[in-house]
Amino acid sequence: MKVVLDTNVIIAAFATRGLCAELLKVCLTKCEIILSDYILSEVEEKLINKIHLPSKIVQEILDFLREHAQVVKPEAVSIPLLKDKEDLPVIGTALAGNALFLITGDKELLDLQKYEDIEILSPREFWEKLQKKPV
Repeated sequence: MKVVLDTNVIIAAFATRGLCAELLKVCLTKCEIILSDYILSEVEEKLINKIHLPSKIVQEILDFLREHAQVVKPEAVSIPLLKDKEDLPVIGTALAGNALFLITGDKELLDLQKYEDIEILSPREFWEKLQKKPV
């Protein structure tokens, strides 16, 4: 099962010991994680500027993610209703990687619920889906 983890989910996975960290563990073993350089650059920027991790640790995290994910080039996407155009490459990543799920905490993306064949779920919704139907 192919999944895209949005920047906010990845940041939460590395910054806290909660649901997102558990979700990342499960995805590493039971899913194919799809990322893009766009998402990875957002992760890098937020880990350095918001979480204040040292550059060396941030680089180790990025290397780890690259090693355990398929990195694709986002497809061009146009969704006129979407206010935050920075979300478009995230959806484009899911399209390019043929992902079934986009896991995000972004309310505007969650409000879409679905884009083409991609289900857009919160970490909690995806976790519950995994509990009902083993991957």
